[in-house]
Amino acid sequence: MPANLSPEYKAAEAAFRRTREPQERLVALREMLRTIPKHKGTEHLQADIKARIKALAEQLEGGTHKAGGHGGPALFVRPEGAAQVALIGAPNVGKSSLHARLTASNAHVGPYPFTTQQPQAGMLSHEDVHFQLVDLPPVAPEHPLPWLANCLQTADAALLVVDLTEPACLDQLEAVQSALAQQRVTLVEQWPDERETPAPADTDDAFALQLPTLMLANKADGIADIEGELQVLRELDGLSLRMLAVSATTGLGLGEIGPWLFRHLDIVRVYTKVPGHAADKHRPFTLRRGQTVGDVARLVHADVARALRYARVWGHSGFDGQQVGTEHVVEDGDVVELHN
Repeated sequence: MPANLSPEYKAAEAAFRRTREPQERLVALREMLRTIPKHKGTEHLQADIKARIKALAEQLEGGTHKAGGHGGPALFVRPEGAAQVALIGAPNVGKSSLHARLTASNAHVGPYPFTTQQPQAGMLSHEDVHFQLVDLPPVAPEHPLPWLANCLQTADAALLVVDLTEPACLDQLEAVQSALAQQRVTLVEQWPDERETPAPADTDDAFALQLPTLMLANKADGIADIEGELQVLRELDGLSLRMLAVSATTGLGLGEIGPWLFRHLDIVRVYTKVPGHAADKHRPFTLRRGQTVGDVARLVHADVARALRYARVWGHSGFDGQQVGTEHVVEDGDVVELHN
């Protein structure tokens, strides 16, 4: 039976797709349930929405609900920083070692499979911007993670880690992709900086997730011809993902990850100032390219956004001190003075 979804439901679904903030996602889910046509053709979707509402509400309320209902990890990591980036990979590819090296975290690292049992968050710094890097348990057929898709819903991108020295790395990549596909998650090569318009949504599946992904070819320090090995991997793995050779042991390539994420996620840093004072250049507000002065005000405070009359801007998006309205698009490095 056709679903015949209403315009109100489609608007709620679009709001759900846009946001990564858990509380806003919960509001959108409840609106989806309220507006969905109630008939046999939507019964499965209604059940899916109800299950997601229950899990997300219990997590936000600090309840005891865990993955699979058996004391597993939380279903999401609350996003922080400029973007949330998930570390994904097969067992023993070195994800936890990379996470520890990149974030200076105290995550447990061991030379045996499934050392990581639950999501571990840490901050990866690039200049004055911080990315939240989430180390996830390994993805493998023998160790199913039924909660993984829920956890990934808040991610902006993924780093897919592969052990370049492992003869079975292609089989591992195929197993990871298959496990993700079963949970309606696809790793894609297109990043925000390459899109003139937002990527089209899969209208048949509100909860299908496409994550921009960079492949990290780990343990590359032991490879004599790194570029040659990467080329072979590109030709054989069937993925068109960009690749970066790295080593958690020697630090090879690790300094390139932060700049790469900053560039391809289209991050824009905006600094604020109050009239008569210098700008605070220590803690920028982070937005995405195309966002506006009004978005900056909302990040400062909802009350500031409601009362905002105009702003003055110094930087790339206007001449120094130019008076602009709320729809003025900001650029990286702009200083914004908000006037209520």
